[in-house]
Amino acid sequence: MKKVNKILEIIKVLNQTIGALHFHNKSNVYLHEPDIRKEDWKFVKECLSRNFVSSVGNYVTEFEDMLKKFTKAKYVIATVNGTSAIHLALVVMGANENDEVILPSLNFVAAANAVRYCNAIPHFVEVEEETLGIDPVKLEEYLKKIVIKKNNISFNKYTKKRIRFMMPLHMFGHPAKILELKKIAKNYNLKIIEDAAESLGSTYKNKHLGTFGDIGVLSFNGNKIITTGGGGALLTNSLKIAKKLKYLSTTAKKPHRWKYEYSDIGYNYRMPGINASLGCAQMKRIKSYVNIKRKLFKKYKDGFKNIKDITMFQEPKYAKSNYWLQTIILDNKISHLKEKILEKANNMGFSMRPIWKPLHKLEKFKLCPKMEMKTTENLEKRILNLPSSVYLLKNIKNYAK
Repeated sequence: MKKVNKILEIIKVLNQTIGALHFHNKSNVYLHEPDIRKEDWKFVKECLSRNFVSSVGNYVTEFEDMLKKFTKAKYVIATVNGTSAIHLALVVMGANENDEVILPSLNFVAAANAVRYCNAIPHFVEVEEETLGIDPVKLEEYLKKIVIKKNNISFNKYTKKRIRFMMPLHMFGHPAKILELKKIAKNYNLKIIEDAAESLGSTYKNKHLGTFGDIGVLSFNGNKIITTGGGGALLTNSLKIAKKLKYLSTTAKKPHRWKYEYSDIGYNYRMPGINASLGCAQMKRIKSYVNIKRKLFKKYKDGFKNIKDITMFQEPKYAKSNYWLQTIILDNKISHLKEKILEKANNMGFSMRPIWKPLHKLEKFKLCPKMEMKTTENLEKRILNLPSSVYLLKNIKNYAK
C-alpha cells in the first residue's frame, strides 16, 4: 500500500503542477517540446523567400552574433548539431589516436562517440550528487594515483596513454564545479572542452556556461531550451581557435571565386541558414524561456516539498540555471519504485524518463579506463526527469510576450 501511495502522490503533483491533459489539448504531456510561434514561421518563410537556406547568407552570422551578445563569448561558430561541435572542438584542440579524454560516465552518449571519432579514448570519471557534475575532490585524488608527468604532459601510468583533455558536463543546465575543475586541469595541463549542450541561459558566478574552458559547446536540438531543429555552436575567447573552428566547419576550401582547392580536411559542419533563421526567432525569447522554466521549477518544488523521500534537483550556490529539465532524485529507500513510477506516469500521459545509462556500462565502452563509479551507479537508480516544456505554464503572466 505504501508503494502505491507514493506513486499516486507523484502523479498528483504532476496533475496539480501542470494541469489536466485536456488543459493543453493534448493526449500526452511530453518531456520537452519546442515552442514554435508565428514569429518563428515569419523568420523561416523570409529565409525561404530569399533563398538563403544553406550556410550562405546573413542568418547564420546573425544567429552567431545573438549568441555572442547573450553568452558574452568573443567568438561563436554555429554547427549542424552538438555532436559535430564536440568533434570539431576535439579536432581543433589536437585530439589524436590514443589520447585519453576525461569525461563523466553519467552523460549522453554523443560525448563519448565524438571522442571515438578522433580515435581517442574516453576515460570515465565519477560525479557528485550535489551538482551531478564531475566530482572535483574524487577526480584530484584519482589523478594523483594514476598520472605520471613527463615534460609537463600527463600520462596514465596504467595504460601508458596521454591524458590531454577534460570534458565536464553541466547536467540538465545546472553548473558543475567548473572553477575547481579548471584548477585541476591546469595542474595536469589538460585542455577543457566544456559540454554546455543543455545550458544556454545558465551562469556560474554571473559568467555564462561554455565560456570557462578553451572551447564550449551548445546544442539546439528540438528538445533544448531553444531550437534550430538540429544545431549546435562552439564558443571560444581565442581568435586563433575561432578561426580554425570556422575554417574546418566548412570544406576548408581556399578562397577563390571559381577554383576548387583545399588546404585541409574540412568537416562541412556549418549550420544551414534555414536552421539559423529559426534560431534567430527563438533567441528573441531566450530570457523569457529561462524565467518561465525557473518558475516551473518553483511550482514543482512546492508540489514535492511535503512528499518524503523525493528531492527536487536545484541549482548550486552562486549559479543561475536554465532548469532545462526539471529533475527529481528518489531517496535510496524508494529507488526500487523507479520503474513503477515511470510506467504509471507514462501510462497516464506524463512523459517522464530516467537518466541515461552510464557510459562505462555500455558494451562499446566497457574496456575504456574508468575510476570507481559508486555515486554514478547509485544515481542511475534514482534520477527521474519531469515534463519540462515552456508551454506547461501558459497561465504564467506575460508568457505570450
